[in-house]
Amino acid sequence: MNAAPADQRRLLEIADADARTRQAEALRRTPPQAARVQELLAARQTQSHELALRSGALDDLRAELARVESDVRVVDARRSRDAELLRTVSNPKDAAGLEHELASLTKRKSDLEDAELALMERLEAAESAVAEQEALIAETNAEGARLSAEAKAVVAETTALLEQLARDRAAVAGSVPAALLAMYERLAARGSGAALLRARTCGGCHMVLSGTDLQAIRAIPVDEVATCPECGCILVRTEESGL
Repeated sequence: MNAAPADQRRLLEIADADARTRQAEALRRTPPQAARVQELLAARQTQSHELALRSGALDDLRAELARVESDVRVVDARRSRDAELLRTVSNPKDAAGLEHELASLTKRKSDLEDAELALMERLEAAESAVAEQEALIAETNAEGARLSAEAKAVVAETTALLEQLARDRAAVAGSVPAALLAMYERLAARGSGAALLRARTCGGCHMVLSGTDLQAIRAIPVDEVATCPECGCILVRTEESGL
């Protein structure tokens, strides 16, 4: 195919726009923050599960403490009732029975108060564990929110860049002969559509061409399209080509 050297050079601008477009599309699909956001989502799921376990343990302790406190109130009520009866009873046997029961109730209340204190200590530790886990989740959420906002900004900037690249490419492509552009598009579908031949090296596959290949390319007129013998892309020849 014949094409003016100037038209062939315009293919380099199109190839550059296409390469930048591919990079921008990859960046928009997967912003740099995406991997860390996924890690944070997984971490938050684990942290939330742990919080549920700790909250469940805290609820159990609260229920157990409420039961013990209720038992203490029952014991107090029975002790008050027995003490009142003891003041009025005249039968020595009945009095002895009430005194024995009062002693048992006093022992029972002491045991309950010991259990109550132990539960309150465990409750305090459980509340601290829940607060610690809630703080960890809040920290994870904050980092996730910050990274998500940054990722959205990257996507917005990349989208604007893609729109600009599309406009620039269309402007250049409009000045390239249709047959030459079609050849480029066909080659670009499977690799580098066009590349600069610089210092005897193809800019598409980065292979240094052999003397035989260079001799063959050297023989091709400048207004005829040359292709890389290695990767098949259009080789754009300039004074930098080393021919």
